[in-house]
Amino acid sequence: MSTKTTTVLGIDPGLDRTGWAVLTRDARSVLSLVACGLIHTEAGQELPKRLDFVYQQTQKILQEYQPDQVAMEQNYFLKRAQTMANTVMTRGVILLACEQAQKPITFYSPKRVKMIICGSGAADKKQVQRMVQLTLNLDKVINPDDTADAAAIGICHLKTAPLSNMLNIKAAFLEKLKAAREQQVEKK
Repeated sequence: MSTKTTTVLGIDPGLDRTGWAVLTRDARSVLSLVACGLIHTEAGQELPKRLDFVYQQTQKILQEYQPDQVAMEQNYFLKRAQTMANTVMTRGVILLACEQAQKPITFYSPKRVKMIICGSGAADKKQVQRMVQLTLNLDKVINPDDTADAAAIGICHLKTAPLSNMLNIKAAFLEKLKAAREQQVEKK
């Protein structure tokens, strides 16, 4: 069992509203909410100013909470091309801030987050909010839903990353073993 506390920053990116949540998993695998919030930009501002604001706020959050890892919602098809373009650009400035802070990033699809949190990839927003509340043992649901989604992404990461890491280590070991066997065969 690990004796280290792991801290993750969960992010639900959006140009208008970027939800964020900082969560921890302690040595006993207890999950806790450290802080959460919303990065909100005004619709009337020029796009570069809005992106800069998201970037600056992300940098502040990374500096203040020093997460070990970042978990972000993966892009998915949106009906409106302009909304999709703005979300992609917002993700870009968040990725830049994380890269500059040297924080590893893992992406999760909304369906996977819902499956891990609620047991169904088709769960609605209210179900996700309620399960986040229960998982983190909070007195009330996290609002707005962008912030609850960010917490859900962080929970998903904290619950699945240890197993994923073990599988990656095992896969790397098996690759090295295979390469060593191939070298032995070549020498014979």
